[in-house]
Amino acid sequence: MPCLANVEAMPTLDIAMPTALFLTVLVAVILSKRIEGKLTETVEQKEFKTRDILLLVGFILIVVSVIGYTAIINPGVIFENALLVFFLGSYTTLLFTFSFIFSNTTKTRTQIISIGFGIAATISGIVSLTGPLGDAYTIYRTIAFFALATFCFGTAIFEQQKLTTKKDKGRWYVAAQPPALFVLLFIFFNVLYGGATQIWYPYLLDIFGFTFAILIIMYLSSLFTWKTVGIFAVLLTIMDIFLVFTGPMVTAAKTFTGLGLPVLVYLPKIPIALNEAGLMAYSGLGLGDYFFAGILAAQTYNKFGKKTAIVSVVAMALAFGIWEMFLPEITMFFNIEGFPATVCIISGWIPIVAYKLLTTKNSPVSPPATPPTAEITNELNLPVQQ
Repeated sequence: MPCLANVEAMPTLDIAMPTALFLTVLVAVILSKRIEGKLTETVEQKEFKTRDILLLVGFILIVVSVIGYTAIINPGVIFENALLVFFLGSYTTLLFTFSFIFSNTTKTRTQIISIGFGIAATISGIVSLTGPLGDAYTIYRTIAFFALATFCFGTAIFEQQKLTTKKDKGRWYVAAQPPALFVLLFIFFNVLYGGATQIWYPYLLDIFGFTFAILIIMYLSSLFTWKTVGIFAVLLTIMDIFLVFTGPMVTAAKTFTGLGLPVLVYLPKIPIALNEAGLMAYSGLGLGDYFFAGILAAQTYNKFGKKTAIVSVVAMALAFGIWEMFLPEITMFFNIEGFPATVCIISGWIPIVAYKLLTTKNSPVSPPATPPTAEITNELNLPVQQ
């Protein structure tokens, strides 16, 4: 989970990525609280135990190491295609799951959603016919998007013909629309695309990157407890440091990015800065780091309340921005291509939580109010009136 950046002439405080981190985590935590009941009704909720955290961190270590070293030793097409299919299937499943959870809505909302995705598919089909986006797959791309648009508009008509206006159970034909649009955009504007104008990177890549970051935080944050999130934070940070400084994490991140998978978010630095080549400087942050900050904020919310959670998110974003400002010097000093973003994030979270734990521990505990026993006794001893 490295933080990637261009080498700049002098340190500059970036506003874009820290702001994106703050807004993404804040939105995810607030939404997860609002949909907690609906998510619990649909998905069987469990909690990670210490053993589960150890297995999870071990699994991440193995997967990243295999991807990193395989890409270095044998960067073959078969491996990349297998990786592409696996993660594309995972993203599609995640989108379908959340879409299905919220597809049991009213007829009117179902029609609005279907018409919205129909319009998006229609626009994508029309745009495919423009010159800069034209390539050998234009005709297939156009047919695919218009077919999806027909399906979406047909769903809206189908809902109009239904007799009931109440909420139904999950509708698969509504839940299938978001993942279908994602798959078509990914395939026809990334995998099978040879046009002169790039729109998947960075625009669509960032849009889906932020979307999946929010969904992952909402989906998995409830599985952690205050105890397990502390264990996970320590182990993941140690693992991240090891994998970044030894190389596999950076290689894996480049492999994912080369495939066009939305596993990182790339944003230009604001204020605009130029690197040594005279090009616009940018920074990249992995979805795993967004998830890391999200579960820390979510458990802080559960432990100390909304106000402290917001302060912790601000602190994590600010700490990340400060670390990022000196990232070119740090990477040059250690001769590495990226820096473990978990270190940047946890260095902002720990002071807030430590302060809250100390103040909570040292605050005097108010004695419980003495119940009015005398009055209760007198009332209980009153004679029964007939």
